[in-house]
Amino acid sequence: MHRNKALYEFLLDRTLELTEQWYNSLDKSDETGVYVSTDPKVIKGVKNQNHEFHKRFCKVFVEEESQFFETFEEWILDIAQDPEHLRTPVHLILREFFRTQQQYLALVKEFVSLQEGKFTKEQMDSWNQIIIKTFSEVMTWFTREHDTYSQKQLQAQQEMILALSSPIISLTRNTALLPLIGDIDTARAKFLLENTLQQCSAKGVNHLFIDLSGVVMIDTLVAHQLFQMIEGLNLLGVQSTLSGLRPDIAQTAVQLGLPFDKVSITSTLEKAINQLFNV
Repeated sequence: MHRNKALYEFLLDRTLELTEQWYNSLDKSDETGVYVSTDPKVIKGVKNQNHEFHKRFCKVFVEEESQFFETFEEWILDIAQDPEHLRTPVHLILREFFRTQQQYLALVKEFVSLQEGKFTKEQMDSWNQIIIKTFSEVMTWFTREHDTYSQKQLQAQQEMILALSSPIISLTRNTALLPLIGDIDTARAKFLLENTLQQCSAKGVNHLFIDLSGVVMIDTLVAHQLFQMIEGLNLLGVQSTLSGLRPDIAQTAVQLGLPFDKVSITSTLEKAINQLFNV
């Protein structure tokens, strides 16, 4: 049985000391991360987070397991989503978990030595085992939440990049330009199809200029999706004009048998816009 109120109170009384000891012994030679920050606000924040950890962790010696992890959830989610910790390599965060674990193992040894003869080696071993087991579970939980939140952030950033790389630029009240630059892969082509139809409908566009002069390469699948987009625009009543069509892209379209009857084509964007304004 690992629960012991005296040990809990002994550890709780040392929480502030543990935090200061931990921070003062940090390896400040790391190139990046929350632990090497010199910003007083960040330093205060990381110390508070560490102290909150100690106040929660001590309860492992007095609370039921389910209750203990329920009270720990808020701390784990807070750290996993903390901007400073998200900018810190995970291996550095795990290193600090292990260092903190060593602090607790040392304190248990100190607690037993101060009350010589009162506790058996088996009792001390059980406390050490619960410390190691609980740290393992907390670290696993933190790593999972950290990865989940990081993936959500990455997905949001990718969606933003896709949106910025596929802008619908209004030229007049009813005409707009879609300039495409760089490689278009399947994921970008799928977003392009959905976003273009949505934006043209929202903006009331009836004529869209699609400029491909900045596109280096398009494979057969992507070319097919681009023509699906043109077909979708046609169904919405939006006329399309393609410009800057490279020879290899044109060849791919011809090989696929893609129809050009629902799109007008000009060699350059300049010619397309001049035709619109009858220049």
